[in-house]
Formats: sequence, C-alpha cells, structure tokens
Amino acid sequence: MQSFINQHISIATAADASGIVHLLNSAYRGESSRQGWTTEAHLIGGDTRTDEASVLALMQAGSVFLKYTSGTSTIDGCVNLQVQDKKLYLGMLSVTPLLQDRGIGRQLLEAAEGYARSKACTSIYMTVITARTELVNWYTRHGYADTGKRKPFEEDGKTGKHLQPLEFMILEKTLL
Repeated sequence: MQSFINQHISIATAADASGIVHLLNSAYRGESSRQGWTTEAHLIGGDTRTDEASVLALMQAGSVFLKYTSGTSTIDGCVNLQVQDKKLYLGMLSVTPLLQDRGIGRQLLEAAEGYARSKACTSIYMTVITARTELVNWYTRHGYADTGKRKPFEEDGKTGKHLQPLEFMILEKTLL
C-alpha cells in the first residue's frame, strides 16, 4: 500500500466525481460554506465552485484526487494533485464545513506530501486568493511560503461573480 493511503484517505475514481463536486461547492460557495472557515462566499457570489464535467476532465488528464471518508460513502474531504515536472500542484483542498477544525485538512495535506514524494517531486505549490489571509496563514504554519508571484483571478462565467477584485498568490513548500 502506498504511504499516503490509509483507512480514511484513498484515491478517488470517476465514480466519486459527483461527491467531490458536492463537497467542493458546499465548502467554498453559498450559504452552506459559511458554516466553516474556508468559505469564499464573501468574495465570490453563487453556489458553484466546479462541476462534474470539470472534475472528470481533470481526472482524465491524469490529475489525482485524494478523498477522505470516515466510514461512510460520503466524501468529507478532498485534494486535487497534478504532477508537473518535478513539482506537484495542489488545489481544491477542502473539508465539509461542519467537520472543519478536526484535522482532516492536515491529514489530506500530509497525504498530498506523501503522494508528491512517491512521484519524486521536489516541491509542492498552490495558488491561494490573496484576500484569504486566514488560509494563507494556515498553509504558512504547515511550511508553505509566499513565492512573491501573483496571478490574476479572472471570472470564467461559471464559478461565480467576484464581489471584489481578486488575485492569486503562489505558495510553495520544498520537500526534503
């Protein structure tokens, strides 16, 4: 068994796409997301973070989703991982709002680092909305640093109306 897999964390399949979409939309958008601390509802209007076609397209392109389940078929957490040369891109780390602050996100982050090592990646990087200071601080506590690079966050007509100008910062962690 791969070291990043455990009784709660496994690699998602196409059959998990709808559960992943439900989790991502409830954790990031709309009123349900306000029950947790990772909401973007104050920054982006609407209820859609992603859709099933987008998740399936990522999977078909070789992207991996790790899912966290706690004894039921419900997906309580997930993270998207994309190997790019010797780096791993980490995105969509999310936990069901009512289960946040219970260590699930930390476990998924550690599993992502294990996955990166299994693929001989030397670092992990991600994009985080600069206005999400509490999230940036959480990643900083877990060893990720601001690279100083910024990237525009443009509306795409699908994932919600920006309620203010937004940009991404690039965070990165070197793996030892």
